Amino acid sequence: MTLKIKISKRTKTLSHQDFFYLLDFFITANSKGMRTQKNGKRIKHETNYKYINLKRLLSVFCKEKQFEMKLYLVNNLTRAENNNAKKYWVEFYKKFTSFLYDDKKYIDNYVSINIKSLRVFFNYLQIDLNIPVGNFHKQFYVFTEQIQIVVLRPEQLNYLIYDEDLNARLDPSLLIIKDLFVFGCTVALRFSDLMSLKSHNVECVNGNYYLKVKSNKTGVYTSVKLPNYAIDIIDKYKHLKKSLLPVLSNSYFNLKLKELGKYICNSEVMPKLRERRGRPEVIYKNNREKTHYTMADYITTHTMRRTGITTLLSMGVPEHMVRKVSGHAPNSKEFFRYVELSQKYLDEATDQAFSKLLNVKPLQKETF
Repeated sequence: MTLKIKISKRTKTLSHQDFFYLLDFFITANSKGMRTQKNGKRIKHETNYKYINLKRLLSVFCKEKQFEMKLYLVNNLTRAENNNAKKYWVEFYKKFTSFLYDDKKYIDNYVSINIKSLRVFFNYLQIDLNIPVGNFHKQFYVFTEQIQIVVLRPEQLNYLIYDEDLNARLDPSLLIIKDLFVFGCTVALRFSDLMSLKSHNVECVNGNYYLKVKSNKTGVYTSVKLPNYAIDIIDKYKHLKKSLLPVLSNSYFNLKLKELGKYICNSEVMPKLRERRGRPEVIYKNNREKTHYTMADYITTHTMRRTGITTLLSMGVPEHMVRKVSGHAPNSKEFFRYVELSQKYLDEATDQAFSKLLNVKPLQKETF
């Protein structure tokens, strides 16, 4: 793949068409493996889709706002021209983010993903293609948004695993969903890894069964000793030839999990808060009636992994051992969020224990 843009020592700007040509070149380089991660691994399709989506948003923005994209080549600019270039990118950032926030009503998390993707594209132009576009993109700031982590409490997970009355109430399709969900909460795998499991991922050593997996996302190997109920789930589906467990699509599984959630925590109201420009806003399930979401609405495939990690931590398993199960790096910010959440559950449990001391009758003094 050859770059078809000629840049001379006198070229000061690249046109609107050149900008989108280079963005297409960047996306193609990702898909064909010409651009890789720092560790040499190929860019995943899911990651490249973010850049495809960025191109779509920029195209709509330029069309609706009559904005012309251009690239300034800073090596060939005078000081005055460099100042004009800086003003241009400041104006672009304000207009583009206003378009995303005000016109499209997007939240901080989604806007930040696109701004970060744009910064990656500019770095590619500078470093990989050696096109001197300057460092204007480094001034594109983003708002960070902490998405609420939803996990099942130990008693809720216990209910899913062991309650026979629940099994009798679930139809066959939801029983499969429950089995997959319980297994996922136990081994703390990502959904893609869970759906990729084969019979060879299970090993028996001295009568103990282990699930051994290499993560599709990170390449990290994990080994988890399986409890009896997880082995029972595997045995239930041993008739499957191509996979260890039933294989479902992410969208279908998430949809059915909402149904399953109604049996666990449908009455637990959990207001949905998202941020726009750093300010929290309440999002209603029914905006007209101001109806809040319930915990059941939040249960997704991510809940399995989060529940598995948090359960292990809250039950006292050391952090470094839990990381071996989850595949997180020692300095992972995401992992420390689980640590904080599990500490919250531990605090609640100890508070309840100490509160019971108030109801304990004091020891009577003996009289002599």
